[in-house]
Amino acid sequence: MLLTICILAAILVGAVYVFLQEDQFGKVPSGARLERIQKSSNYNNGQFQNQSFTPDLAEGVSYYTVLKEFIFDKSKRIKPETVLPSVKTDLLNLSPDEDILVWFGHSSYFMQIDGKKMLVDPVFSGAASPVKFTTSSFAGSDVYAVEDFPEIDYLFISHDHWDHLDYETILKLKSKVKKVITGLGTGAHFEAWGYDLSKVEERDWNEAVDLGDGFTVNITPGRHFSGRGFSRNRAMWVSFVLQTPTKKLFLGGDSGYDTHFKAIGDKFGPFDLALLECGQYNKNWKYIHMMPEEVGQAAEDLRATKLMPVHWAKFALAQHDWDDSIIRVAKAAKLKNMPLVTPMIGETVNLNESKSFPAWWENVK
Repeated sequence: MLLTICILAAILVGAVYVFLQEDQFGKVPSGARLERIQKSSNYNNGQFQNQSFTPDLAEGVSYYTVLKEFIFDKSKRIKPETVLPSVKTDLLNLSPDEDILVWFGHSSYFMQIDGKKMLVDPVFSGAASPVKFTTSSFAGSDVYAVEDFPEIDYLFISHDHWDHLDYETILKLKSKVKKVITGLGTGAHFEAWGYDLSKVEERDWNEAVDLGDGFTVNITPGRHFSGRGFSRNRAMWVSFVLQTPTKKLFLGGDSGYDTHFKAIGDKFGPFDLALLECGQYNKNWKYIHMMPEEVGQAAEDLRATKLMPVHWAKFALAQHDWDDSIIRVAKAAKLKNMPLVTPMIGETVNLNESKSFPAWWENVK
């Protein structure tokens, strides 16, 4: 009996090891890239570090508690019961004079500003993990495919988690992407997946990339973590300050609330628009994902003129109702008189005008 158990355990360990060698997991930094990382002031004890002490779990919370709640305390409305409404915008035939943003659910969105086409954290494979059936996308949230996109001048990747860096999507986009902008270390994945490294700009916090033509990107901090397998924090998690000839936007990756939002606002604000995560939160991991009421405060800290909540309406990665985050963020933003931008998936947002969007989620069961 003991021998049988040992054999089965060895087979399981071997299977997991083989699975983790698949291309979709990418690569951890090595060689010259690792040497560069080791010189970063944000890298210590073999890992990138947050600016503030950031435990994985809140005080007094155990992994047993998290697992138990994840299994037994999930909302009955963790996913919508019906198909999400959407709009299909023709991205291949846009007028070059249009300044627009189109959201695809979660943290994926397309922008055309001042003639440049940009894509942020695209995930079009229908899942947010290497085991697809565990994190399948909501019905109606996958109306776009890579074939629907024109050439992309700038592809922004905030960090290497599966719901932000999607292997299948990145491979399909390869021939369309002119330049990738991401955090230090994440370039190892792009190198492993066959991208031309001359097109990949990977930077540390507080570094800038002059893209020419009046476009500049400053790489700014977040409060989160990284990793696609068992190795964590080998690559940087970032947010972006995007300055175009006519606009300034804050492109926020995943982050818990902290003082970095005010520091960014003081240095770079005000912003015409801030895109901030608002979903997949839980009191148990409040230091790495903002609670909804903190999102409005972060936008205020950033000195944002308008707030667009993202990181919701595509995947169920926490226990809350699928629409709870937007309901709570909308309430918090109203108290702060912070205008919200809340389009349906695929709906065009004109960045040159102010528009009040209806609360479309209220009509979804």
